[in-house]
Amino acid sequence: MPSLRHQLLATLIPRLRRAGELSSLPEERERVLEGQARRAPGLATGLVPGFARRFTLVTDSSAGFDVHVLAPRGVEPERTLVWMHGGAYVAGIDPFHVRYAAALARRLGVRVVLPDYPLAPGSTWADSHDRLVDVVARACAHGPVLLGGDSAGGGIALAVAQSVRDRGLDPAGSLERLLLLSPWVDLTTSTPATRWFAARDPWLFESKLHAYAAWWAGSPDDLARPEVSPALGDLAGLPPALVLCGTRDLLVPGVRLLARRAAEAGWDLTYVEEPDLIHVYPILPLIPEARRARRTVEAFLRGSAR
Repeated sequence: MPSLRHQLLATLIPRLRRAGELSSLPEERERVLEGQARRAPGLATGLVPGFARRFTLVTDSSAGFDVHVLAPRGVEPERTLVWMHGGAYVAGIDPFHVRYAAALARRLGVRVVLPDYPLAPGSTWADSHDRLVDVVARACAHGPVLLGGDSAGGGIALAVAQSVRDRGLDPAGSLERLLLLSPWVDLTTSTPATRWFAARDPWLFESKLHAYAAWWAGSPDDLARPEVSPALGDLAGLPPALVLCGTRDLLVPGVRLLARRAAEAGWDLTYVEEPDLIHVYPILPLIPEARRARRTVEAFLRGSAR
């Protein structure tokens, strides 16, 4: 049974994020673009106490967008974690993404790469996919790499892993593991259970997901392509993966589809499904369910347990 703190967040987060069904596509587009225009430049580190004292931060814009690299001070990381942030393809890196990334950097002793990729509706998958593949390939050329993401970022991470494999960009096998938290991996939203899960999710709404998916795909013909819906792509030969999701999440049907297709493809994927937990619960603050997920995630990324 979910904790009281989880239940409180399940009520508060949708209100704070002004979650609700789509009322008008033009109005939603304007609202999203206004929100993007209000974003402050740089990385939002305010939820990480003493960030400047405890971490180094370098930002590289050579990819055509900012790629932030943070690492714990006093540590020479041997491994890199490339983290693709969530936000339904329309919202940038937020303080909770940075908080989660900094915690993994400190606890695992890794450097974390946070690409601030171009967002929909002004951009589509095609504007960043190849450049994100290059970011991961460059990291693989310099040592062991972990690749992950939450929500939309989980879908991007899986799509990038597929392209790295298909293009032979990791001949040494440096890409070790994939971590996907409540990943959005099927933007066609075609699974029959979607409507049932939509009624249980207090945060995500089917009408908005259809709009955001269309913006990110850019064309209806691209919704099912693996760069957009990687659960529908070739899953064989990918690194071991850990996937976490709660059942009060509209994305569950797509994640279950991914798990089924992974088993059929012989892909080593561990799927942990938590009853009655909301979207991206592992990165939420102050809840015991997130602490439990953290232990599972850290053991997996260290390679000490599955």
